[in-house]
Amino acid sequence: MEIKILGSGCSNCVKLEEMTRRVLSELGVPATITKVTDIKEIMSYGVMSTPALVIGNEVKVYGMVPPKARLTEIITTELVKSEE
Repeated sequence: MEIKILGSGCSNCVKLEEMTRRVLSELGVPATITKVTDIKEIMSYGVMSTPALVIGNEVKVYGMVPPKARLTEIITTELVKSEE
């Protein structure tokens, strides 16, 4: 699973990355996490408000840090899709 965290490095961007790593670890899901800080690249995803979570080049969440349960649901759903 390839995951990108889009953001400038603000506290919410750091929080989203930490929570994503925690959820992946708890689920035992191997993933590559890339931090994207370049504003032009962030805007190429159509994101105008960070942080943003991108899985498989699709923006899943932006402008907020979702609750842990919601983040777990997003990752689990994407995992099931990738196994189909």
